[in-house]
Formats: sequence, C-alpha cells, structure tokens
Amino acid sequence: MTEEVLEKEKKEIAKQYKQLLKISYRTLTAEDKKLIRSAFDIAVDAHKDQRRKSGEAYIFHPIAVAKIVASEIGLDATSIAAALLHDVVEDTTYTLTDIERMFGENVARIVDGLTKISKMPYDGDVSLQAENFRKMLLTLNEDIRVIIIKIADRLHNMQTMDSMPSQKQVKIASETLYIYAPMAHRIGLYNIKSELEDFGLKYTEPEVYHDILSKIKDSKEEQDAYIEAFSKTIRDTLDAEKLSYTIKGRPKSIFSIRRKMLAQNVSFDEVYDKFAVRIIYKGDRENEKFLAWKIYSIVTDHFRPNPIRLRDWISSPKSTGYEALHITVMGPKGRWVEVQIRSERMNEIAEKGFAAHYKYKNKEKDDGGLEDWLNKLQDTLENSDISAVDFVEEFKLNLYAKEIFIFTPKGDLYSVPKGATALDFAFSIHTEVGLHTRGTRVNGKLVPLSHELKSGDQVEVMTSEKAKPSANWLDYATTGRARSKIKSSLKDEKKQIAADGKEILVRKLKSLKLSLDERTINQLVVYFKVKTSLDLFYRVGAGIIDNPKLKEFAAQRSNALMSFIKSKIRKPANPDEVNKDEITEKYDQLVFGKEEDKLDYKMSNCCNPIPGDDVFGFVTVNEGIKIHKQNCPNALQLQSNYSYRIMSAKWIDSTQREFKAELKISGIDAVGLVNDVTKEISNNLLIDMKSVHFDSNDGVFTGKIVVVVKNKTILDNLVQNIKKINGIDKVTRV
Repeated sequence: MTEEVLEKEKKEIAKQYKQLLKISYRTLTAEDKKLIRSAFDIAVDAHKDQRRKSGEAYIFHPIAVAKIVASEIGLDATSIAAALLHDVVEDTTYTLTDIERMFGENVARIVDGLTKISKMPYDGDVSLQAENFRKMLLTLNEDIRVIIIKIADRLHNMQTMDSMPSQKQVKIASETLYIYAPMAHRIGLYNIKSELEDFGLKYTEPEVYHDILSKIKDSKEEQDAYIEAFSKTIRDTLDAEKLSYTIKGRPKSIFSIRRKMLAQNVSFDEVYDKFAVRIIYKGDRENEKFLAWKIYSIVTDHFRPNPIRLRDWISSPKSTGYEALHITVMGPKGRWVEVQIRSERMNEIAEKGFAAHYKYKNKEKDDGGLEDWLNKLQDTLENSDISAVDFVEEFKLNLYAKEIFIFTPKGDLYSVPKGATALDFAFSIHTEVGLHTRGTRVNGKLVPLSHELKSGDQVEVMTSEKAKPSANWLDYATTGRARSKIKSSLKDEKKQIAADGKEILVRKLKSLKLSLDERTINQLVVYFKVKTSLDLFYRVGAGIIDNPKLKEFAAQRSNALMSFIKSKIRKPANPDEVNKDEITEKYDQLVFGKEEDKLDYKMSNCCNPIPGDDVFGFVTVNEGIKIHKQNCPNALQLQSNYSYRIMSAKWIDSTQREFKAELKISGIDAVGLVNDVTKEISNNLLIDMKSVHFDSNDGVFTGKIVVVVKNKTILDNLVQNIKKINGIDKVTRV
C-alpha cells in the first residue's frame, strides 16, 4: 500500500474522530472527551494491521459503530468508549485485564459482554441460534448497553455487507431478522429496527427488495407533491395558532410495505398507507398534551378522520415508552393518510429510545417502563422448562402484538397484547395471582378464563388458595409469560403426583413380595410400555396403574421364560433415560372437535405430520379424514375453499387424558345432602367437577353431576364413596 494512500487514511481517521465528538447526542465533558480519546488511540493501535473484506482499514468499523452509538442511539461516553473497543479483546493482543486497568470496570464489563456474544457459534441451526439468543438476553442483566452496542455493531455490518459472499450475506441477514430487529424494536430503537429489517430483506429476498425500492423511487415525486398539498391545507391554521412545528412526510419502510402486501394479499399499488405525515411541535411538559389534542382538532377540521384508527399513545404510552397521537384521515383525492402528532421530546424518545428516556427522566417520578420489562424478561429467562425455540417465538409473538389497555377495579391501568384472555391478564398482574385464579369478571360480569379482552375492559380477578392450573389452561392462555408459568406449574404437579405414586408403588410391591430397586423399575417401565420412571410413578399416583395390573406384572415376572422372551422382544430401558421427563409416543392419539372424539384418520403425504405437531383434520371424499399440519403448504387453500370440511384436531396422551362422565344420583332429601355430595367430589384432587344440577320433589332428591376424571378406577371409587353418604339410594353412570 502506497504512502499516499496511508496518509489519506490517517487524515480520514482523524476527521471521523472529530465528527464523533461533534455528533454526540449527550453533552460531553472534558473528562468524557479524554476517555473517548484514550479509547480511540488504543483502538487505532490495536487494529493498525487489520483490514476488512472490502480492503479498508478495520478501524473505520469501530469508529462507525461508535458514531451510531453516539448520535443515532445517543448513549454516554462510557458506551462510546466501549463501542470503539468492542473488537479489541476478541481480535487483538489486548486482554480484558488491560481494558479494565486503562478504562475502569464499566467499560471492561461492556466489552466483556460484547466479546461473549460475538463468540457465540451460529451455523444455521435454529435451536442453537435460539439458545444463543437466550444467552444474549441474559447479558442484559449485566448492562443493557451491551445489547444496544451490539445492535449498533450489527447495523454497521449490515450497511457494509456488499463485499461478502452471498451465502454469508443470507446467513447474517437471517440472523438479523430473527434476533436483532426484534431486540431493537423492544428497546424502542424504531429507526434502527426499520433499517435492520430493510437490509435483512435486501439480502434474503433481493428481487422483492429492489422491486419495492424502485417503485418507491418512481412514485417519490408524486408522493412529495401530495404531502406538500396535504401540509399546505393545515399549515395556515397551525401558523394562525402561533404554533412552532415542522411537518415531515415519511415513507413506510420497505420491509413494512412487504409485510402489508403479504398480510393483505395485495400488490404494491393497493397498499393504501405507504407513507405517514409527522407533525413535530415544540412545547414544554406542562402543555404538550394539550397542544397534541389542539393539533388533532385542527387536522380533523380539514380532513375527515377514520374513527376506528385513532391511537392515543399519549394518555397511555406503549410498554416500550413510545408516545404519540396517531390518526388516519381521508386526504385529497380520497386517499387515507396516517398523521403522527408528537412533541420534540416524544420524537426523540421514538428515535433514541432508552437514551432519550434517560435524558427526560423526571427525578420525582421514575420511569420504570424499561425496568419492568427487564424484570419480566428475567422472569422468563429463569424458567428453564421452556425450550429456547419456544422462548424466542413467544418473545417475538408478544413483542409484535398490538397492545390493548385494561383497567383493574381500583382503576390501575395495565397493557396486554391484543388477543389476550382474562387468564393472560391474571398472569400479567402477578404470577401468584395467575396460578391461583378461580374466576374472572369483565365489566362486572362473570366470564370464562378464555374470554378475549377488549381495550378499556375493567377486569377483576378472583383468586383462591385451592385453585391451581389444569392442562386446559394452555388452551385459554395466549401470552408467552402465562403459558410458560402454566407449563411449569403442571410439571411441578405431575412431579408431586409422581412422588406420591412412588410411595404407593413401594407399598403395593411390598405386599406382592417385591422390592422397588433399579431392576424392578426397568422391568415395570418395559412392562407398562412407558419411557421413563417419572411416567411410571405418575400413572401409579393417578390410579392408572392399579392393584390388578400390578398383580398381573408380578405373575408375569415370576414366569422366567416369559421374562426372557420379553427381554428379547424389547430391550429394557437404559437406566440413564429413566429420570428424563418425557411422554412415550406409544400413547399419542388424535382427538377431533370440541367433544374430543376418536375417529379413524390417515396422515397426509404433503406435510407428513408427527405426534405433537399443530394439526387439523380434512374430510376427503374417498379417503376419510386426512391429517395436515397447520403450516402445511396446502393449509391456506383447504381452509379458505373447504372450510366446512375442516375439523379441529389435537394430540393427547391417552394415559393422561381426562374423560368426562355424567352421574345420576337419587335418594331421600335431607339437610346438608348437597353439601356432602359436592364435598366428596371436591376433596379428591384428581376429579374436576364441571356441572351440578339438583332437584328436590316431595322429599325425593335427584341430581345430575358432570365430572372429569383421568380413568375409570377414579370414577368407580367416587361412585362407591357417594353411595356411602347417608340418604343416597342410587348412583348410576349415564
């Protein structure tokens, strides 16, 4: 490389450094500038022999990341220094100890977090990628700035990916859409999130990206003229009111236009809100709310608003801290236009997220939005029962869901994702409230736990110490938080029943002159066709494996020849496997419709569903019911054209399935008889009472009870116990 080129590079590096100090969002003190200068000098020295794939000096990358951190995100001097040093420990001879000695504990901790993230392997394996995402989120607990600088690092990588091989471009772009864009969204970095999504689309679907980009460019002139005509109409009135403001037209991101085209199944020209008009006004904290509504009334005086498209994020800010007033109005030429009304403070928060929050934070009234989110996230991260892939999917599901606002009877306001149920709301108040929910009232009326909430509902959650989650609750909950807590609780309950089952098994085997050792457990596991000891103990605790079945096992075991044949037919379970928490596929069954009917079915070849997949049944003309996965390539076509032939279907474990049974009771009417009957049922933890109806006529008592039980043994015991109650004459199963 020539002296001239090197000299040119040195000048460019010095120029970039001066720019970095100039564009910082924060006011930098002399101490701050000294810290940034030291970090800059070390970074230049550390990377002096390194070059990027494009051929330029490597130091331009950390400087670019530091500029994003300083201006676009607006973090402090510590973060700017850490951004300059973010690759030093990983790529050069400098160690973390050196960084701590020179720059202190804070910078070293952030650099360490960034180094850990960059060392995470990624080879396209979704579950590995998801696990890495979970680990990355754990670094939030150390310092949220780690993730923010990592997002800035990823943004610059995406901006400079042209010289990379296409295979690597697709890999990095996919990871960006999967992990980094959702993170930027959640921290409130909307501009960066949009940029990451657009770049992600550019490399994953280049043809689509360039097609939409060229169409936006083609229509830019016409769009600018339209925005100017729209703005001119309201500008005169805003000026007359002596308001200080700016009006900007902002095209929607390419990624969001693409998402609308797919969601609404329309072409580019049919997407009606391809741009938004933003009115940013000056106003202090005391009167900014008043001014927002004043501007709202001026806009709606000129253009008719769409009443169902009003979004008031000023009275109730989003959980990300976003504040604005959004209205959609009918503009000139009969076109819908989204108008966003924000104060300068709100605009900074929308663009800078966390950093602007910090700048505007009111010392008396601490803004806990981010803290609340971090606490909820930590709660989910600590739940090891949920798989990494499920965690990521639920994180993203809750992230992109539109929010609705719910009131408690005391008037407290909570935000929950759109589509949330009454049970979800109970868990959003507190985990303990959710786990002990007995019922819910919405606007004063009792509603099922599965009731979908609407914005503005007043919800009262009734709790009871005795109430606890059942498997059905997973059908009632939609949010990741609620579902993970329910799953965790069900596993704990299963373990408790299994622990009781183990004690019962020891006693029962003792009476059969057998001891419960590892060999016997393995034989029982094989004999009862279960996969693990936990399943075995659970089935004993739930009464599925009862005395007669254990006697049959003992008789089989005493026959040495039979034991020998069985061991040849089926290899005993590996003792290492015995403690794993799994359910054997042997018991997986499909049931159809609300009544959970067992019907004959065939698996479809187009998507090859397996037990556990989300599926539905399709009634064919000649082949009976065919099973398809919910995400089958043919699913949309079948569901839209032949909806009358679709049957809901779900997998159940037949040995742990709950059955509905109806009992008819008759006898002589007596005081407290109803109480005695219901007490007998509610005292048994393995029985769930669904409906009760009693009649008394001329001293004769009749009743109908619907219960849900796990097996016939439990039901038979219940019938016998009810018969023992004084006054009961007959108990029959309908």
